[in-house]
Amino acid sequence: MDEKRGWKTFHKLKFDKKAFAKRARKAESATTRHAHKFVIQRLATIRDIRQQIILWLMIVGVLIAAAATQMIWFQQSYKTEASSGGGIYAEAALGPIDTLNPLYATSSAERSAAQLIFSRLYDYDRTGHLRDDLATSMKTDKTGREYTVKLREDAAWHDGRPVTAADVVYTVETMKNPDVRSVMRTSWLDIRAAEVDAYTVKFSLPAPHAAFPHALTFAILPKHILASVPAASMRENIFSLSPVGSGPFSLRLLQSNGVRDNRKIAHLNAWQDYYRGEPKLSRFEVHAYDDAEAIVRALKTRDVNAAIDINTVRHSVPDGLTVESYPTNVGVYALFNTSSSVLADASVRKALQLSVDGAALRKAVGNDVPALDGPFLKGQIEDIPLPQAPGFNLKKAEQLLDKAGWKRRVGSEIRTNKRNIPLKLQLKMVKDRYDVAANNLVKQWKQLGVDVVVTRFDASDGSQSFARSVLQPRDYDILVTRLDIGADPDVFAYWHSSQANTTGLNLSNYRNAVSDDALLSARLRSEPALRAQKYRAFMKRWYADVPAVGLYQSVSVYAHNKMTESLKPGQVMPSSVDRYSNVIYWTAEKASVYKTP
Repeated sequence: MDEKRGWKTFHKLKFDKKAFAKRARKAESATTRHAHKFVIQRLATIRDIRQQIILWLMIVGVLIAAAATQMIWFQQSYKTEASSGGGIYAEAALGPIDTLNPLYATSSAERSAAQLIFSRLYDYDRTGHLRDDLATSMKTDKTGREYTVKLREDAAWHDGRPVTAADVVYTVETMKNPDVRSVMRTSWLDIRAAEVDAYTVKFSLPAPHAAFPHALTFAILPKHILASVPAASMRENIFSLSPVGSGPFSLRLLQSNGVRDNRKIAHLNAWQDYYRGEPKLSRFEVHAYDDAEAIVRALKTRDVNAAIDINTVRHSVPDGLTVESYPTNVGVYALFNTSSSVLADASVRKALQLSVDGAALRKAVGNDVPALDGPFLKGQIEDIPLPQAPGFNLKKAEQLLDKAGWKRRVGSEIRTNKRNIPLKLQLKMVKDRYDVAANNLVKQWKQLGVDVVVTRFDASDGSQSFARSVLQPRDYDILVTRLDIGADPDVFAYWHSSQANTTGLNLSNYRNAVSDDALLSARLRSEPALRAQKYRAFMKRWYADVPAVGLYQSVSVYAHNKMTESLKPGQVMPSSVDRYSNVIYWTAEKASVYKTP
């Protein structure tokens, strides 16, 4: 009862304004007296001891600074800066991005995006050797014509459906279909893929092919999405702009930068259920640019934090970036059209070969590009002495042309024949790719008395088709281009006479029975020693016939800021897209972490 009365008494209390004002004035008066007594009256004393106060403040400051320094120094003994998860890795590459379907990916940006979105049966590790991707094992029968591949059972498409043998078979059949117009059709035309069970595929070849495992690095397509798409409409299908893959990253958005700037950006999300483990990055962006100058500008403005497809000799890379060069299994060649009226003469081709100073050309190209003077890369064929390419010999080259009837006339820099026709050759190439090498060749061949006219095609110009107007009809005397040699030294596609047609890759129209036999025999043998002997015979014939001049081994120049962690020193890349071999461990940020003992 007392508690209830107390509560009622509390509610009856009223606020007395006069009493409150009286108490406030008393508090103000007391505060003023204390301030006057303890502060104002003692200011004079403070002035007398100000030196001591300043000294003590300085001592306290020094002690605080020393304590902070000691704390920072001590932290260094148990903390360090290391790469951290999350973040966005934005990488620039030469475009365009017109498709994300790997069957049609041709530009560096398209191939990069496809490599991140799609899986393969096999890919390459950091040392450049084949490793399992979707495949877990491969067996070959006694004839060497059947390969049985087992697939892992924990791989899934980005829509959650499992990746099965049916997808692999569907992909092979799609590549072979002429209506699809895939660039890989001729390579798979005579190969049959059959589904043994849900996770087993058998490949049947018409003949043994030692390099066949390297062919299993093609991207796998989802049958459950594309099976209903007509083959002739495959390229134009919406899948080309919004694909579903099973790689480490899934497509989030393909962004166009507007009408003025046609640049596109592929925004990718880390795939959490990726069978090799979720990537450390949260997102990956592939920015497509028209030329290397635009890529360098993007690095300067920090639109991207990494880039490929630049040349440090021609372009000034911003300070504060790590720039490294990685040789790829790609050769840059000057291919001679052996069917052209002038170059049908082997002595003319030989003279052009002898007049090329490879060391001077590579110095002009820069980036420390490795030498390449033959059909194979250095180290591809081991444990056997190989024929050597003839070195630079301008005097001998001049003698060969004189003997062939191409002589210097008085008052003329360019050689002519008996009918007074000048020694003039047409060199064609894709614009901006090998300009330095081509210009250097023109300069060197002019010293020999050869007039070389260069025609450059703009790959970004949709009105020009380099393949249809130049490559297929072999409309050139000399073609400066790259040949993707790959991890295995099987160069059948580039030099065998069966490939000297409008759809083949023998762009020199090179035909020789001895070479054909050596190339065919080498791909039928799996024993390295026997293959080496066959390739030795081929090289000897190749140097004698001179269907091309090797200029240099291509390198990939990669630039990235120091906050990112990506490529490793000494990494081997059969092609530039193989830089992603350890992409699940790439990072875009750094953080302070505790050291572990």
